[in-house]
Amino acid sequence: MEIPTSCTLCPRKCKANRTTSIGMCRGGSTVTIARAALHHWEEPCISGTRGSGTVFFSGCSLQCCYCQNYTISAEGYGKQISTTQLADIFLHLQAQGAHNINLVTPGHWAPWIVEALEIAQKRGLHLPIVCNTSSYETIETIDLLANYVTVWLADIKYHSSECSQKYSFAEDYFPVATKAIERMLFHNGNCKYNEDGILTHGVILRHLALPGN
Repeated sequence: MEIPTSCTLCPRKCKANRTTSIGMCRGGSTVTIARAALHHWEEPCISGTRGSGTVFFSGCSLQCCYCQNYTISAEGYGKQISTTQLADIFLHLQAQGAHNINLVTPGHWAPWIVEALEIAQKRGLHLPIVCNTSSYETIETIDLLANYVTVWLADIKYHSSECSQKYSFAEDYFPVATKAIERMLFHNGNCKYNEDGILTHGVILRHLALPGN
């Protein structure tokens, strides 16, 4: 894997040299995660009865001021691990009975995650892969992840550019997210469920209810 030296993984395109510094997403050279565990509080067709094998990645390209995971997304809380260790985590979650592997805010770590997924799949990982995203993603990153992701769990936070700038410092959120979601639908538009009612292929869109807006 080649670490970006002029990073354009997210729509910020801050061109940070990720080998020596961090980007606007708070991501540096080594993949950083805050939590990995069975998660029972996603949509029912994601968590099911056994839980979703969820990995919360540190940092975020959007930086919403109201983020419920602010210490993770904005303050960089987490532990640096290798891609081999990340692959081990995916396999451990599978062994625990997870219905899927759920990647939370993964876009700014896409190359690292792809490498880890390739390692894990060679070692027997066979679960559906869920991309849990704000939808503030580039088409290139969507296409990279789409080789592995089977389910997109995607937000559509704003239509108003005034709101998206005020709360997420991203005036261009709606046009960027719209194109990203269209790309997700292109790759995985048809919903498919297994015998347990777990979504194994498709797109879920979640709309943010923002008080006062």
